[in-house]
Amino acid sequence: MNISQGVRFMLIATFTFSLMKVCVKVLSHIPPIEIILFRSIISLIICVYFLHKQNVSIWGKNKKILILRGASGAAALVLYFGLLQQIPLAAAATVLYMSPIFAAILGIFLVRERVAPIQWLFFLISFGGVLTITGFDTRISLTHLIIGISSTVFSGLAYNFIRILKTSEHPLVIIFYFPLVTLPIAGTWSTQVWVQPNGWDWLFLILVGVFTQIAQFFMTKSYQTEELSKVAIINYTSIIYVLGFGWIFFGEQFNFMTYIGMGLVLLGVVANVVFKK
Repeated sequence: MNISQGVRFMLIATFTFSLMKVCVKVLSHIPPIEIILFRSIISLIICVYFLHKQNVSIWGKNKKILILRGASGAAALVLYFGLLQQIPLAAAATVLYMSPIFAAILGIFLVRERVAPIQWLFFLISFGGVLTITGFDTRISLTHLIIGISSTVFSGLAYNFIRILKTSEHPLVIIFYFPLVTLPIAGTWSTQVWVQPNGWDWLFLILVGVFTQIAQFFMTKSYQTEELSKVAIINYTSIIYVLGFGWIFFGEQFNFMTYIGMGLVLLGVVANVVFKK
């Protein structure tokens, strides 16, 4: 089966995002807003450099939607980084997998994209897989779920704003508005909770920014290339990466039901991609 360009972009994005999550988990002793501050600085520098090199204005055309995309993405990331540091890597990642579902649902109203009835079944299968995994992890509290769901709603909004900007903005301009909106908030907040990074912390802080920038670029290209309902659910494939990384780097153990859940997630992903083809 030939894989479309948009799906390829999303597969690259999910893998790179998984590497970023490992770095954030390693930095659990650093406040999440401080990590976001460093991430935003790195992202801002990279965006400005490449946009200047390509002679593209950093301000874009549709500033209102660009600001909304930056604000919704910032809210999602603040909530998610906090969650990622509090519960196991795989568990935190699976909570975020609900964002494509919200993206597809919100897409019906915001970008007028059609979701076929059979696709709802595929979404439910993948969502059921997520619930199977998280439901058998007693380390996830109701508060964690509320934080995670709130993060996924903001992520769904951000994805739709990217889709609205489909052809009008350069991908790096869209990405640029995230650190532009985030930096003033993260800078002020970090002064109240600052923890001095030491040794290898600096490398992981840089990698968070670099991995996120790469992932954001390919994710943005994916959402500009394909329909939300086709590529959003591809985010679920990163469950393989986070389960593996969690076991290798953090010694996280998984039970039989975790693998059942993973199988359900992949079943929904493959079925949706095949249907859209």
